[in-house]
Amino acid sequence: MKKKSQTDWQRLRTMTEAEIVRNAETDPDAPLTDAAFWEQAQVVLPRRKVAVSIRLDPDVVAWFKQQGRPYQTLINSVLKAYVEHQKQARRDQE
Repeated sequence: MKKKSQTDWQRLRTMTEAEIVRNAETDPDAPLTDAAFWEQAQVVLPRRKVAVSIRLDPDVVAWFKQQGRPYQTLINSVLKAYVEHQKQARRDQE
């Protein structure tokens, strides 16, 4: 099941270039970059994923599939967050 897009595509199609630029300049979640940023930027290639076979409860798989993203990617993200949390907890105990 795919989640319905929350994007107002009609509004987006009718926006002027000036509106697009203004929205980009005021977006607090995605500040614009300047030449200094790109002078320090580095290309970071993602590591290859490892294919595994794992048995999960049907209700767990169904829930992840309903979230609207490729469910394997979402499961990986949840597991990665768990691992990072556990690593931090261990560092805090030391």
